[in-house]
Amino acid sequence: MSELPGDLRYTSDHEWLRQEEDGSVTVGITDHAQSALGDLVYVELPEAGQELEAGGEMAVVESVKAASDVYAPISGSVLDVNADLADDPEKINADPYGDGWIVRLQPSGGIDSGDTMDPDAYQAMLDELEA
Repeated sequence: MSELPGDLRYTSDHEWLRQEEDGSVTVGITDHAQSALGDLVYVELPEAGQELEAGGEMAVVESVKAASDVYAPISGSVLDVNADLADDPEKINADPYGDGWIVRLQPSGGIDSGDTMDPDAYQAMLDELEA
């Protein structure tokens, strides 16, 4: 298990969120999620400008094993998508917390809602899943 970045918030659906200095929020999937999926072969991204609702489908990641929905952890408007993933979805496998980000959102609320966890709480949830 890799070290969880301490500056991120996490969801029970294995997404991560990073609050950026400009108020936007970068979102991706966790190392746990990419590891469980295996080698990614395709990523379906939302459109810039698209409005997302918390808990709604944000993207789809497909691996050699399965396809999986990625859910919007917060409501907001899509500012940017990681277009590099169209040609190189493996970036998520190689660097899920860096070059493997999926979208950048302009949130309609904060990221510290009850639906996100700090790294310790997320790690505790992972430990429960593996027990």
